[in-house]
Amino acid sequence: MAPTEMFPNSRYRSKEGLGVWEHRGKVAIAGVGQSPTARRWDETIENALGAWTILAAQQALDDAGMSKDEIDGVVACPMGMGDTWAPRPYFEPPYDTEDGLSGVSADWLVKNMGLKNVKVTYHAPGCISTALVVGAQVVGDGEAKNVLVIRGTGNMPGRYHQTGGDVASGRAQWNDPWSWQLIPQIAFGFDQYCRKYGTNHDRMAPYILNQRRNGAKFPEGYYYQHRPDDLQITTEDYLASRWICKPMNMFDCDLPIQTAGAFLFTTADRAKELKQPPVYVLNHVTQRGVVRSTCETLDETEEFSASIARKVYEGSGLTASEIDIFNPYDGFTLFSQYFLEGFGWHGVKKGEAHDFFAGDIRVEGPHPFSSSGGNNGNGRTRWWIHLDSIQQLRGQAGERQVTVKAETSVSGAFIPGMSDWLVLGKNPS
Repeated sequence: MAPTEMFPNSRYRSKEGLGVWEHRGKVAIAGVGQSPTARRWDETIENALGAWTILAAQQALDDAGMSKDEIDGVVACPMGMGDTWAPRPYFEPPYDTEDGLSGVSADWLVKNMGLKNVKVTYHAPGCISTALVVGAQVVGDGEAKNVLVIRGTGNMPGRYHQTGGDVASGRAQWNDPWSWQLIPQIAFGFDQYCRKYGTNHDRMAPYILNQRRNGAKFPEGYYYQHRPDDLQITTEDYLASRWICKPMNMFDCDLPIQTAGAFLFTTADRAKELKQPPVYVLNHVTQRGVVRSTCETLDETEEFSASIARKVYEGSGLTASEIDIFNPYDGFTLFSQYFLEGFGWHGVKKGEAHDFFAGDIRVEGPHPFSSSGGNNGNGRTRWWIHLDSIQQLRGQAGERQVTVKAETSVSGAFIPGMSDWLVLGKNPS
């Protein structure tokens, strides 16, 4: 097997005008797996990120009813390896790798899980959403028939995410004095949004409370397992929360956690023979926006969101009215309205998101927006949105199961200008 490389940029569906995805309905998700969750790693081998990734991968295999010897492809998102989050070394020397600790590579999983028949491995940058679209394309193109997509998201002891160096250059010098670059960008953009459309931060409260309500119905989530009382916030709690970068407050940000997830892709024909109802991939989309200046403007953010939607609809052959489950990323909640308005989900137009949030967006209601509860209601993984979409289409979402029709879904992360999306269906056509 050749050394693992990054998936080629040319194979992402990142442009408009590509038409319907050539593998629409021919690829399916057959299994999902989720490790335990923790706030931070306890520095034991048995709870290391690698061990939990193996556990999640085995759960995905068991969920599908497939043997590990059938796996012939692995896609990983090993981001995080090399970060200096805590003192070194953790264990007795020699100690020369982060693989299996702060990240998990495809090569590490193949070796340590004993996957003997893997012939294709890829790494995908960014987050789990990127790895998922790669998994779909690899199966669609026939490079592999049964592909495990894995992501371990680590949270080491010590200070979270120490970025390299004390000097900011280029664009970062204008943003980093306020906070990590993305935070002021989102906060300033939201301020622009409120000024343009005559709204305010307080009107986000119904959405935040609904995210936490959905998290209280998600057994796999960190809050559900460890801190259920933290999900019982009130509007007053939200409005009184301390500012992180005004107008972004603490409850607008997700909570870093330690956990691992796995998704098993296969052909549509093979999926029909396995344990679970197949969930078919109808399209995948990648957005890589380029900003014109030091910080993304509101106009750019809105256009990026609209472009994602156009590619989703074009490649899947669906319209906005045909999307039943909509799970956009919410790690920082203040860009959730851009996705909602860009997609025009349930008829929402520019500037109308906060009115929509004030309506009935519960899973029991007519507009079950973000039925997963997202990262805000479950902890930072960036895959709750995809897991919920799969569970909703399978009819296995438990207390979160929507009461409206659940035959198609759209889920994706990360930010409008850089994100990857899956369009899933209960049926292949």
